[in-house]
Amino acid sequence: MNALKHVTFAAGLALAPVDAGGAEPSDWRALADERAVIRIADAIDRAVDAQDWKRARSYFADRVTVDFSSLSGQPPATIAADDLIGTWSANLKGSKTSLHLRTNHQVVIEPDAATVFSNGYAWNRMEGNGDPLWEVWGTYQHRLKRSGDDWKVDGFTFRMTHERGNPWVKTTPGQ
Repeated sequence: MNALKHVTFAAGLALAPVDAGGAEPSDWRALADERAVIRIADAIDRAVDAQDWKRARSYFADRVTVDFSSLSGQPPATIAADDLIGTWSANLKGSKTSLHLRTNHQVVIEPDAATVFSNGYAWNRMEGNGDPLWEVWGTYQHRLKRSGDDWKVDGFTFRMTHERGNPWVKTTPGQ
């Protein structure tokens, strides 16, 4: 079993293990990039749960390759980010609520690209047809490109590993 190699503290950021299963950042810029891309992946969840679609959209490039095939059965596709956000907002609104959580982030940083791997859980609730809950577990992969001083998600994959509850909650748009 590998022991934790290093713990770092940078500019008010929480203590974070440098060796999270990926390469260790070699400088402050790499560490800042790692924290930035993790924050974006997590912020997407917070924006979706708050139904703040403008903020959710701000984290994406204009076009994004999405793969939700394990949930929808649809093949991966490259679509306009506005269409992705429009689909989410149509499904998660009004009487439907959600809570998304992610953990165990692993990050690969390249000069102008990054990939964040994480485990995720989503809780969804909507009254109206029996059991009001549907839950799903799986793995996420966010691909990001550097855009000036910012990062933008241009690839987003969710691979479902488990689900339970009422699938009606998953497939029925909120009113």
